[in-house]
Amino acid sequence: MSQYFDLGDDTLWNPSHGASRMFRRQVAVFEAELELPSGIGPMENDECRISPDAFETFVNALLARHRTTSHAIWLALSESFTAIVLVLAERAAIEVDWARLGAAPEAALEDVQVSAVTGMSAPADGAAWAAGLREKARELGRRMPR
Repeated sequence: MSQYFDLGDDTLWNPSHGASRMFRRQVAVFEAELELPSGIGPMENDECRISPDAFETFVNALLARHRTTSHAIWLALSESFTAIVLVLAERAAIEVDWARLGAAPEAALEDVQVSAVTGMSAPADGAAWAAGLREKARELGRRMPR
């Protein structure tokens, strides 16, 4: 059995029930964290509709938040979810401004990792950050059936 994540007439992802359930629970966590709706609607009759405008806003906010932290635990908890959302965004033809996101963060850093040994850490280099996240998305995307 599987479920469908659809945007208009296009199926972006067709995961198993278990993967779908886990993903949708993580969606709720990140909606609360970002204080934004994701645009990912409820699962009804094994179909989930995605609102393109709300989803685009959510994707950009999630990527911006991911970019403005250097906290190893926050990054570990969010990296796979962010990569899965990125796969869905690419399949939905949502434009991601990697150059803007890769630039030094304009906003104040959030959840900065502090160590008694090294002091405060900074977010990864923009190009390395984007390349790593995109590679993770490519890897997961190969395992996300439509």
